[in-house]
Amino acid sequence: MGFPVVGIVGGGQLARMMATAAVGLGVGVRVLAESPGSSAARTVPGTLIGDGADLDRLRTFARGVDVLTFDHEQVPTAHLVRLADEGVVVRPGPEALVHAQDKVRMRSRLTAAGLPCPAWARAVDADSVAGFAARHGWPVVLKTTRGGYDGKGVEVVSSRDQAVAVMASLRAAHDDLLVEQHVPFVRELAALVARSPHGQAVAYPVVESVARDGVCAEVTAPAPGLAEATALEAARIALGIAGLLGVTGLLAVELFETAGGGLLVNELAMRPHNTGHWSLDAAVTSQFENHLRAVLDLPLGDPRARAPWTVMANVFGPVDPSVPSMYDAFRHVMARDPGLRVQMYGKEPRAGRKVGHVTAYGGDLADTRERARHAAAYLMGEIDE
Repeated sequence: MGFPVVGIVGGGQLARMMATAAVGLGVGVRVLAESPGSSAARTVPGTLIGDGADLDRLRTFARGVDVLTFDHEQVPTAHLVRLADEGVVVRPGPEALVHAQDKVRMRSRLTAAGLPCPAWARAVDADSVAGFAARHGWPVVLKTTRGGYDGKGVEVVSSRDQAVAVMASLRAAHDDLLVEQHVPFVRELAALVARSPHGQAVAYPVVESVARDGVCAEVTAPAPGLAEATALEAARIALGIAGLLGVTGLLAVELFETAGGGLLVNELAMRPHNTGHWSLDAAVTSQFENHLRAVLDLPLGDPRARAPWTVMANVFGPVDPSVPSMYDAFRHVMARDPGLRVQMYGKEPRAGRKVGHVTAYGGDLADTRERARHAAAYLMGEIDE
C-alpha cells in the first residue's frame, strides 16, 4: 500500500515495543540487532544481525528502509553524518543525537542556552577534580562523556585520592570524563516529549522515577504531589530542549527536583525511554507509537493518561537462581490481577538485568502502587504469596 519502512538500529526491548506499535500503524519495521537472541530479533521477522558501529553494515541495513532511528545511542556520530550525507533519512539526526551521546556537548549547549544544569567541568586530572570540589564541595560526580547508561560510567567520589582511582577505572574504557556537582535532590523526575520534523510537539505527564542501584525501578505518572507550576516548567524545559537541538522523535529529559522546588537537567535520551514505558498500556498514544509517528512526520497522537494514576515497576532477573520458572509467576500475577499489564522482553533472566515490566493504573495511588509492586516482586521471586 506504499506505507514506509522504519529501520531501528539496536535489537533491545525498545525496538521490540516499537515494532509492536508499528503493527497498529500499518508501517513496516526492520531491525539491526546485535545477535539472534536479542529481544527484538526474537519477534521481528527479517531482522538483520550486525553491529551498529560497523559503517558498511549500517549502509546495507539503510538501503531497505525509508527512515533510520534508534534503540540506543551507541552508534558512532561520524557514521550517522556519513549516512545523512549519502541521503539516508536519519531521525533524530546526528546533529541532535550527539547531545544524547556526548555529555560534554550536552552540558555545553544547555548551559549556553541558559537551561538549568548542575555545575560541571571537564575532568582533566585529579587536581582539576579537587579544584572543582573546592568551589562546589565534596562529594562530586565523575562521569564518562560517552557510553554510560543505567548508572554505568557514573561514580560519586569524596576525595582527591578516591578520584585518582575512579578516574583510572573509568578511563579504562573511555578517555574523556567530566565532573559534576553532587546535587542533594529531593527526587528524580522525567519529562517526555515527542517532536516531528515540521515542529509539532506533544508532552506526556511529568513522572516520578525511583532508581535501584542506579537503574530505574519504578515510575509513577503523574509525579505525586508535584506542583502544577513545576510540572509546567519541566514540560517547558523538555519542549525547549527539543526545539533548541532540533530533535525528531521522543526526547526524555531526566530532571532533579531540589528542595526548593527548582529543577536541574540530569540526562537526555532521544528515543523511547524506561520512564515512558507506562504509556504503552496507560496512555491514549504510547511513547513508542509517537516516536514512530514523529520520525515519519505523521500527526502526533494524544499523550494523556487513561487513568488518574499509573505505576510501572521494572522486573529484574532474580538474584537467587533457584527461583522457580518466571512463566509460572507470570501466570499467577495475571490471574491475581486481571487489570494488570505485564510486558516481558524475551531475555534470559540474570541478576540485575531488566527482563520486563508491569503496569497498573487506577483511581487510587496507594492501591495502584501496591498492585504494581506486588506483581513485580512476585515475578522476581522476592515474595511467594
